[in-house]
Amino acid sequence: MTGGLTHDAFLGGRLTIAQPADGFRAGVDAVLLAAATPAKAGDHVLELGCGVGTALLCLGVRVPDLDITGLELQPDYAELARANVASNGAQAEIVTGNLSEMPVALRNRSFDHVLANPPYYRPGVGHASVDKGRDTALRGETDLAIWVDVATRRLRPRGCLTIIQRIDRLPDLLRACDARLGAITVRAFTPQQDRNAHLVIVQATKGARAPFRMAAPIVMHTNETGGSGRKEFTPDLSAILRDGAPLPPLSG
Repeated sequence: MTGGLTHDAFLGGRLTIAQPADGFRAGVDAVLLAAATPAKAGDHVLELGCGVGTALLCLGVRVPDLDITGLELQPDYAELARANVASNGAQAEIVTGNLSEMPVALRNRSFDHVLANPPYYRPGVGHASVDKGRDTALRGETDLAIWVDVATRRLRPRGCLTIIQRIDRLPDLLRACDARLGAITVRAFTPQQDRNAHLVIVQATKGARAPFRMAAPIVMHTNETGGSGRKEFTPDLSAILRDGAPLPPLSG
């Protein structure tokens, strides 16, 4: 981790997240991942690769009384996650370790929900970042199929897996969902109406047998430009990003 830290507001100021100024920085993706996780009070939740804790803290704001655990490979990011949990008055356990060599503290536990934002790029693709933490988060060496397998093993029967990824990794993600998982649902996100999707959330239930479902895409921005010169978020996205709302329910 190079450089200093920034302290960034999430969910309309409900959370303040310390994160590296020059390393991997959580943003909209982490909030969407939390908004997509259909947890309820009392559930046990595990985030694989929790970084500085943004997604799990966003989920904790929306859903009270969760038992939350985060697993993070990089010790400095794990320490920041613990600091963010404490500074926001939250409750979560952060475990430092490699998901492909599951720490003993997690190996015999099971969860109602597992969520993850695996590295978006395949190992060796593109140019390495000068910041090692950022490079590990974006181009980690662990295959996407291992992320899905480890998550599935940690799920209880009828537990729910929620993963966010770049749209071009969707084939890899679906191939990784084996017969242990069913009721697979794909929700794509497009920057604006009539634009190609760039992000996707895949959800699956352990032991379910319901058929595959492709939901209507979620449009993130309107065609209107705000005072900052950027496109405004749609009302649904604004409610998620500023108010901690869940993703809109599936239609049909």
